Amino acid sequence: MSVVLTELSDRILTVTVNRPEKLNALNAEVLEALRAAFHDARLNPGIGALVVTGAGEKAFVAGADISTFPSLTAAAARDFARKGQVVLDLLETMGKPSVAAINGFALGGGCELALAATFRVAARNARFGQPEVNLGLIPGYGGTQRLPRLVGKGRALELILTADPISADEAQRIGLVNLVVEPAQLRAAARDLATKVLGKAPLAVKYAIDAVNRGSELPFGEAEAYEAALFGLCASTADMKEGVAAFLEKRPARFTGN
Repeated sequence: MSVVLTELSDRILTVTVNRPEKLNALNAEVLEALRAAFHDARLNPGIGALVVTGAGEKAFVAGADISTFPSLTAAAARDFARKGQVVLDLLETMGKPSVAAINGFALGGGCELALAATFRVAARNARFGQPEVNLGLIPGYGGTQRLPRLVGKGRALELILTADPISADEAQRIGLVNLVVEPAQLRAAARDLATKVLGKAPLAVKYAIDAVNRGSELPFGEAEAYEAALFGLCASTADMKEGVAAFLEKRPARFTGN
């Protein structure tokens, strides 16, 4: 049985971590399967968006597989963190919108996986947390970097240092989650959001994601210059000409990604 399942429908690739008996915990096999799925999605022109979720009702991803931790050396732990970071970076920077559909627990590496997605839709029973300090560790898959960028330094430090989990409603209140729905509506809500973005100009979506992600790491002036450069690239596309023409002619735009 595959630890990661993929299903393509209407240009949306659903990627499901499939270890429900282990609460979908991340191990080396899962990370490699996710890397392969995200890499293929990046290159496949037939895929326009992703939904990432976990199998079963109890967990999105309940963290890393702690059973492997006792044998970790400092060097092995660093490599373990870097491998996870590479996989999550691939999701964040693939240039296609992604929606984390969060069912149940999103803890540790699971919360970090959700943070790497473009959007986060949570079932009302979802729980979020970064409990690594309880194990004498810190978040290792980008959590110390993405979480403060999303919710602010103060709230990020509170979540990381107290290790207290929060509810889906609280996650939405602080900006960690975009939308909270009933569990039965989760997959449909995630697909609806992905479908809505799929209706926009693909290159504009790609450049907007890039401008936000890369710009957050640059001094403001440099970020503005980068935004202007991407704005210029958009203006040279056939999709920009089609979008403007459709607006002026009061008709739906027919974008081609060119």
